[in-house]
Amino acid sequence: MTRRIVDLSHLIEDGMITYAGLPGPHICDFWTREASAENYDDGASFQIGRIDMVANTGTYVDAPFHRFADGADLADLSLDRLADLPGLVIRMPSGVAAIGPAVVEGRDVAGHAVLFQTGWDAHWRTDRYPIGHPYLEAETARLLAQRGAALVGIDSYNIDNTGARTRPVHTILLGAGIPICEHLTGLEQLPDRDFRFFAVPPKIRGMGTFPVRAHALL
Repeated sequence: MTRRIVDLSHLIEDGMITYAGLPGPHICDFWTREASAENYDDGASFQIGRIDMVANTGTYVDAPFHRFADGADLADLSLDRLADLPGLVIRMPSGVAAIGPAVVEGRDVAGHAVLFQTGWDAHWRTDRYPIGHPYLEAETARLLAQRGAALVGIDSYNIDNTGARTRPVHTILLGAGIPICEHLTGLEQLPDRDFRFFAVPPKIRGMGTFPVRAHALL
């Protein structure tokens, strides 16, 4: 059987803004091909790149440490919460902002990567992206945690309502040890079920968020 890999990540490039108020990455050469060629006699040359960025760049995963000082950081995240997860897509109608718990009722989310397709990724890198974006209600997060979701993702600006000065969804999910994947894209390419989801960050000590190359295996 031929299997297909679907990329669910946004491109990261120099200067791009992911989250309003946070700087875009600076991407450059640390070691140029021209400079490196002077070290070899066989015509070989190499590029070593350098990137300076905040962790919340592109499509990324939040670990519990992002919210809780004593929570698991990226190095302590278990791979069984990030890789080869059975996936489930919950599709929201256009125009829905607050995603309530009714959409989870009747669904088997235990052990799954539960991905919310809102279509908001269409506004990526526009002035509209941070404004009025879809988000989960606290009760939705609570139900997902109670029913044993392994990971929760969304193709929106934030899984919480950034128009409020609270972050209950991050608090509930990360408090339950459930990683969050934000700024997904391309979820319309996936079936509702019967795929495997991957969103693995580097194994970094002392950080709670980092970009991932999120993808699905169909």
